[in-house]
Amino acid sequence: MANKSTALLVATMCSLLATPAAHAQSAKATADVDLAARLQAAQSDPKLNESLFKTGRKVAAVCMNCHGEGGNSPKPDTPNLAGQNPAYLLEQLRQFADGRRRNEFMEGMIKAMTADEKVGMVLFYAAQPVTVKPSSKPALVARGKEYYGKTCFRCHGEDGRGGEKFARIAGQQPEYLTTTLKRYRVGQGVRTDPLMAANTKLMTDADIEAVVAYVTSMP
Repeated sequence: MANKSTALLVATMCSLLATPAAHAQSAKATADVDLAARLQAAQSDPKLNESLFKTGRKVAAVCMNCHGEGGNSPKPDTPNLAGQNPAYLLEQLRQFADGRRRNEFMEGMIKAMTADEKVGMVLFYAAQPVTVKPSSKPALVARGKEYYGKTCFRCHGEDGRGGEKFARIAGQQPEYLTTTLKRYRVGQGVRTDPLMAANTKLMTDADIEAVVAYVTSMP
């Protein structure tokens, strides 16, 4: 069933952007394009940026099935993409493509995308506002703020918006963030990071709950 669902999503993307055969050929032809250079070119060229942004908006019409309209996910276990740094998002696409991150749906979608669709998609999502859901537990948020201010801010920034190498976690989905922190803590799965492992190793479940409550309420 999962394989059929993945194939259907990929086919849907191809049908939105081009004929499947032509699209597959285009994706293969641009497989070796330097995505970082293409992103930099778009960021310095308003006309190219506008063109790729429009392409990215078309791609997002398919991605919204999981990540929600404008990158604000309706699913607690699926991350928001809205407001994420484009260079960081582009690196995550690379990791899905080469197996450093694993998700059958994502791998199938990304392999079907051309370079400009990838760059356009990250430009589109980076420009979208994040829908923040304030926590109803102010005491828990305060505890999380204290913990965050001692450790997490060094990489993710005081505002939680990260950068090119570190994810924006402000306004992220709580269930997704909780699961991710616990996986880093125990070193499970193919997505590992020595820095995150070291910083989550001593976190208790209560610490994680507090940090998540604070981070997800950040605008």
